[in-house]
Amino acid sequence: MIIGTKDGVTLSNNSALELFGAASLADLHRYPGGLPDRTFRWLDGTPLKEEEIPFVRALHGETVVEVYLAVRPSNDETRHLRVAAAPIWEEGQVTGAVTIHTDITDRQREAEALRAANEKAADACAELAKFTAHLEQLVAERTRELTRANAALQAALKEVRGLKERLEAENAYLQIEHGAKAGPSEVIGQDGSLKEVFYRINAVAPQDTTVLLLGETGTGKGVIAGAIHNRSARKDRPMVTVNCTALPANLIESELFGREKGAFTGAHAQQIGRFELADKGTIFLDEIGDLPLELQAKLLHVLQDRSFSRLGSPRTLTVDVRIIAATNRDLKEEMAKGRFREDLYYRLSIFPVEIPPLRQRRQDIPALVESTLARFCREMGKKIEHIPAATMELLVNHSWPGNVRELQNVIERAVITTQGSTLHMLDRFDLPQTGQDPDAAPCRALAEVERAHILHVLGQTRGRIDGKNGAALLLGLNPSTLRGQMRKERIERHDWL
Repeated sequence: MIIGTKDGVTLSNNSALELFGAASLADLHRYPGGLPDRTFRWLDGTPLKEEEIPFVRALHGETVVEVYLAVRPSNDETRHLRVAAAPIWEEGQVTGAVTIHTDITDRQREAEALRAANEKAADACAELAKFTAHLEQLVAERTRELTRANAALQAALKEVRGLKERLEAENAYLQIEHGAKAGPSEVIGQDGSLKEVFYRINAVAPQDTTVLLLGETGTGKGVIAGAIHNRSARKDRPMVTVNCTALPANLIESELFGREKGAFTGAHAQQIGRFELADKGTIFLDEIGDLPLELQAKLLHVLQDRSFSRLGSPRTLTVDVRIIAATNRDLKEEMAKGRFREDLYYRLSIFPVEIPPLRQRRQDIPALVESTLARFCREMGKKIEHIPAATMELLVNHSWPGNVRELQNVIERAVITTQGSTLHMLDRFDLPQTGQDPDAAPCRALAEVERAHILHVLGQTRGRIDGKNGAALLLGLNPSTLRGQMRKERIERHDWL
C-alpha cells in the first residue's frame, strides 16, 4: 500500500518497498508522480506513460478499481501486480491518493497452469472463475472501506478545524478579559435594597431566561452579570462581554456575528463573532441602549431564532447562548424618542433587575471601602491599616454620581498618595446640603457638564478628533473612546457647528 500527494509518496508499507526495489521511503519518494514509472510495464511488456500510472490517475480524481501491471525491481524477476487506486478528497479537492498493490505473480502462474490443464479438467476453470470473483469482491469491499474511511476522515478534519478556530478565539478573548478584569468577583453589600437584587439573581441564574440589568453607570452591572453566569449551568463555558458603546459603529456587526475573509475592505482573515464564541455559554451585552438602531433588528432576529450569518457568508449558524443585557439608559424614554425598538425591549426585559445606586445603600460603603482598600494595597505592595473616622464619614455621605466605580477610583488615588499606615484622601467632598434630594441633580448635572465640555472642545477643533490638535488629545481620551462617548451622548456634527 502506498499513500501520497502530488509531491510524492508520504507513506508505504514494507511490501511496497520490496516490490519497487526501494531501500527506504526516501528512495520511493523521489520518483515522478510518487512511483518509479520506469519499472512499470503492461503485461505485454509495453512501458506505462506517466498519466497511465494508477497513482497519478487517482491524483487527478479517478478511482482505479483494478489494473494489471508488471514490474521488475532491480535485477529481480518480473512480478505481476493487481493495482487499485483511489483519490483522497478534502472539501471537494483531491489532496492525495492511496494505491494498493497485490502481488499476483504466483496466481498468474497458477492461472496459466489451470488454463493449460483446461483441456483435461473443466473443473479447474470453474475454480479459477470462483477465485477471480472472490478477488474482485475483496477489491470492491476494500474500495468501499477506503471511501468510507476517507469520508470519516474529512468529517473529522472539518470538526478539528472548527474546534481549533474556536479554541484559538476563546483563548485570545479570555486573555483579553483576564487582563481587563478589575475589582471583586461579587457584589459586596448587606443593604436591604440589595437583598431583592440577590434574591432575583439566585432565582434566575439556573434558568436560561434573558436578563436585563438596569442601573446607573458604575453600579456593578458587569459584576452582577458575572454572578448570574457563575451560578448557571453554563459556568464552565465563557461569558463573552460586548460593550456596545466602546466598539466602533462600523465594526459592531462583524464583532457580534463574525466575518469571512474579504467580506469588506480590510477583512484580511476570517473572524469568529462574539455570539459564535459564546455558544453554550453566556453573552453579556453591556450598554445595550447605545446599540445603533440599524443593528437592533439583526439582534432581535438572533434573540428570536438563535441563528445568524457571518458577514460575507450565506451559511446560517445556530448557537445556544444565554443573553444578559445591561444599560444605564431609560429604555422606555429611548423608545418614545424612536431610538430603541419596542419589540427588542420586550425581548430583553423578560427578567429585569434594577441595581440601586450607591447613595441608596450607604451602609454598604464602609465594607466596600475596606474591600477596595485591601485589594489596592495587595496590588501596590502597601500596608494601610487605618481609615480615619472623618474620612469614612466623608465617603459615606458623598452622593457618588459615579457609584462603585467612582468609589474605587477615589480609593485607588488615595492608596497611591498615602505614605504611612493611615489612609490619606487625595479627593475632597462637600457634604450634601440639608434637604437636598440625593437622587436628584448630581447624575444629570454630571452628564450635562460632560456633554457640554465635549461640544466646546469639538467646536474649538472644528470637529477634528484625531491628531495633535484633535479633540481627543485635548480631552485626554483615546479617539475611539471619544467617538464612543459621542455616540452615547447622541452628539452629531450640527451640535457643535
